[in-house]
Amino acid sequence: MAEHDTLLNAVIGAVASIVLGFVPFSTVLGGAIAGYLEGGTRSDGLRVGAISGVLGLVVGAVFFFVVVLFFGVFAVGAGAPLAFSAFGVLFLLFGAVLSALYTVGLSALGGWLGNYAKYELDI
Repeated sequence: MAEHDTLLNAVIGAVASIVLGFVPFSTVLGGAIAGYLEGGTRSDGLRVGAISGVLGLVVGAVFFFVVVLFFGVFAVGAGAPLAFSAFGVLFLLFGAVLSALYTVGLSALGGWLGNYAKYELDI
């Protein structure tokens, strides 16, 4: 992998986050992989980790909202009250904001840690 190929390193980190999704804090691992591959300064690792988190978040959000849309249409079609759907949308928006903070924030932290590991540890 080429150092300073930010988009490629971010995609590799996002794929790692998605594949390791069953592991707790997989976003940190994906960001760390991206930060390690990126090289450069700590801020470069932080940036590529955040980009990796955004890419992973987009993929996860698309999957999540397709599933929610499917079950939401099914619930309203089955006779669920519309007020239940409105409350559900507010709950989903709150969850989406927390998910974005978790995913992007921990990926950025992982990018910083991956860059730190590359230059400061004897690996």
